[in-house]
Amino acid sequence: MPKGSISADNHQEFFKAGVEEYSAAGRYYYDPGYTPRDTEVLAAFRITPQPGVPREEAAAAVAAESSSGTWTTVWSDLLTDQARYAGRTYKLEDVPGNPDQFIAYIAYPLDLFEEGSLPNLMSSIVGNVFGFKAIRALRLEDLYIPPVLLKTFQGPPHGIQVERDLLNKYGRPLLGATMKPKLGLTAKNYGRVVYEALRGGLDFTKDDENITSQPFMRWYDRARFVMEAVHKAEAETGERKGHYLNVSAATMEEMYKRAEDAKALGSRIIMVDFLTVGFTAFASLSKWCRDNGILLHLHRAMHAVIDRQKNHGIHWRVLVKWARMVGGDHLHNGTVVGKLEGDRATTLGTTDLLRNDFVKRDLSRGIFFDQPWVSMPGVMPVASGGIHVWHIPELVEIFGDDVVLQFGGGTLGHPWGNAPGATANRVALEACVQARNEGRDLKKEGADILKKAARFSPALQKAMETWKDIHFDFEAVDKLDQ
Repeated sequence: MPKGSISADNHQEFFKAGVEEYSAAGRYYYDPGYTPRDTEVLAAFRITPQPGVPREEAAAAVAAESSSGTWTTVWSDLLTDQARYAGRTYKLEDVPGNPDQFIAYIAYPLDLFEEGSLPNLMSSIVGNVFGFKAIRALRLEDLYIPPVLLKTFQGPPHGIQVERDLLNKYGRPLLGATMKPKLGLTAKNYGRVVYEALRGGLDFTKDDENITSQPFMRWYDRARFVMEAVHKAEAETGERKGHYLNVSAATMEEMYKRAEDAKALGSRIIMVDFLTVGFTAFASLSKWCRDNGILLHLHRAMHAVIDRQKNHGIHWRVLVKWARMVGGDHLHNGTVVGKLEGDRATTLGTTDLLRNDFVKRDLSRGIFFDQPWVSMPGVMPVASGGIHVWHIPELVEIFGDDVVLQFGGGTLGHPWGNAPGATANRVALEACVQARNEGRDLKKEGADILKKAARFSPALQKAMETWKDIHFDFEAVDKLDQ
């Protein structure tokens, strides 16, 4: 009988004869001599094994469960080529200052993944293995997506350059604001808040993550008052404006209806809570945006549930890669200086992953792998959360031009109202951009630049007085290993 063939009466003998061969094949799950190919998906896992579990065993278990293996030998392993389908742990590294943790590098054959399907990629690599009892904690720190797989994903519907062309805005960061209070306003009053902020100098206003179609303000009412405000502000200022209408909904059918309605009303951009609606819904909406010429803003609601803990979960840089692959034009990415989590080095690393065409491995910024993006359009990072005019010099110095600076309370909290709050931000931004272009050091001279600009802008002067003592000097929870 040829090798590998089984009849009803010989399967037990076949299994027994193959145990030794299968055990030898098990080396593929831990193979420190293996050299990964550039067509394989590579993962860096932070593993905290249970006491008494050897590193090699824990790493092999992660590789097996996230690829073709399971917890024991099964006779049907002999019906396939384990060398072709097994994930291989090819390197282990210590974690500085954490002797109970280590980094395991695992290579996954390309055949394990369906083309263009992020749910399949997730189900494979992070689907089941995080519940292993032998593993106390597990975190996916980074992924390398090979170009041959990356090219099966759409990427952003439009990207940074197309967005600037659509808006006719160049040479500076874009300004936005989240409408507050985010819950409780009537549709008409919500539109008034939008109009005041846009006419004062902002480029964008936006819904927040949890405003959709509640009883106090149904989606279709809000959309009409908001777009009336956008068109009125455009007519008064001569600038192109936008409002991110949140189309997140309970069903994909309703998301499409809301997106179509926004388009019919003349909106240039819509928004989705990409994690809470799920990657399949996100991918479908992204394709709709590309087909319909609409920009797509991604709110990262729920991300910290997944990424904030240092020893367990999925790092934000992985979610950033997934967001760019599936396709958004904007993505919240932290501020460094605001109220939300995110240290400077990590945020700069993820900003590069959003915008650049090639990102080099650099552990000092948390980048574990070289990542080519093979001409996939860049995503505009959005800095939002607890920022105000005093932060603008540092924000411009940190992020450069291709970023959206979003001031919610830092616009609407101005004592004189929304329009003066927006004007203060616009004057401060343009003063800082001009100073930078003249070669001045924004980090050292930022306060002086703002004070000089405020001599000609009472709105800016009042904003600076209002927020001069507001700081968020808390240490980041998820810092890079030293």
